[in-house]
Amino acid sequence: MSFTVPVLQYAFDALEPHIDAETMAIHHDKHHAAYVSNLNKAIEGTEYAVWSLEALVRDWDKLPAAIKTAVRNNGGGHYNHSFLWESIAPSSGGRPAGALATAIEKDLGGFDAFKTEFEKAALNRFGSGWAWLSYDGKCKKLVVGSTANQDSPLSEGLIPLLGVDVWEHAYYLKYQNRRADYLKAFFNVIDWRKVAERFEKALS
Repeated sequence: MSFTVPVLQYAFDALEPHIDAETMAIHHDKHHAAYVSNLNKAIEGTEYAVWSLEALVRDWDKLPAAIKTAVRNNGGGHYNHSFLWESIAPSSGGRPAGALATAIEKDLGGFDAFKTEFEKAALNRFGSGWAWLSYDGKCKKLVVGSTANQDSPLSEGLIPLLGVDVWEHAYYLKYQNRRADYLKAFFNVIDWRKVAERFEKALS
């Protein structure tokens, strides 16, 4: 299996003024493309080339030492970014509704409390990484957390529902070192319908 960079379902400038077109173009066409290229190189000619992306990301620690780090970093980068592009959209933002909103109220104390916790997870992630809203299938509840580098909640047994990239390449051109401003802007482009769809799937 050879992985490819997914085609964006919106233009690079569609998320303006919250996320600028130049950042989107570099993020998608350069950074994401590099993760895909390096992942393909790592697994080419191995028995793991037939594994799904989710399996590679979830079970990277089961891989041989020769490719483990490359798959962890680049497989995670491909998965996380593919996930991100589907999590944001033009004319989005606002608040979740329905079952997801009810679960956020029950498990996290409401939307405002969730937003504060999510932003805190992102701001407290030292260096590069991601902040996440995930579903814990064992505890049957929503959880907020963060991962380093390109790690995913999948490898922790969680089901990711929403993730924000806090690597500097995701925001530095527009926001420089103002990560908090970037996070506030990010909430204006979250596609809560997609997040709710993932939540419903996690429950099934």
